[in-house]
Amino acid sequence: MMRWVYVCIISIVFIRLAVLPPPAGEAMQTGIAEMVVQEAHVPNSVAGILLRNRLYDTIFEVFVFTLAVLGVQYALSLHTTEKDIFYMQDPSMVILARIAAMVSALIFLELALRGHLAPGGGFAAGVAGGSAIGLVTLTGNVDSLYAFYQRRHIATVEKFIVLLILGFGVAFLLYPDAQLLGRPISASAIIMLNILIAAKVAIGSWTIVLLFIRHRGLL
Repeated sequence: MMRWVYVCIISIVFIRLAVLPPPAGEAMQTGIAEMVVQEAHVPNSVAGILLRNRLYDTIFEVFVFTLAVLGVQYALSLHTTEKDIFYMQDPSMVILARIAAMVSALIFLELALRGHLAPGGGFAAGVAGGSAIGLVTLTGNVDSLYAFYQRRHIATVEKFIVLLILGFGVAFLLYPDAQLLGRPISASAIIMLNILIAAKVAIGSWTIVLLFIRHRGLL
């Protein structure tokens, strides 16, 4: 069912991109970049240009990372889980890893909330969040973390985030002048897409780390 939903949304995006009208003569005279900055209503002009002209790039980046996670899940499902998993037990290393995880978590929050002010903030935030979760996993109990992962349906949350990102993309392409939270949808979507991509990459990184440790161990 999810595959057909993805196929339908991708088809809508492609069709919309194919029928986009060429820029008007006034836009060609004033400059497309200046026009995009005025429409986006965000301090970072690069973010506005990326959202308007390269939104599909962000969407397919999410798809590539989703396919990577699915590939890891499929490949490791063919292997049995490790019976004895050795954890990082040296006290000094555990303390350093937990401190690094805390710093990475703070960077994740900062980039998730303010990363839209610089290009690539959402993906960088997700990498920082995934690094924090990975460091905690290396110094903790993988079985209990995996049980939490399944109990809270984290994999379902990840799929729901992908659908939200696709929904924002389709909404922007179909109704670029609509209002969202009292602002043009283009400006509001930049912030929300940044947060959603950060959460998606962090959860995907957590999935990959958990699976590799459960099926291959730390070494």
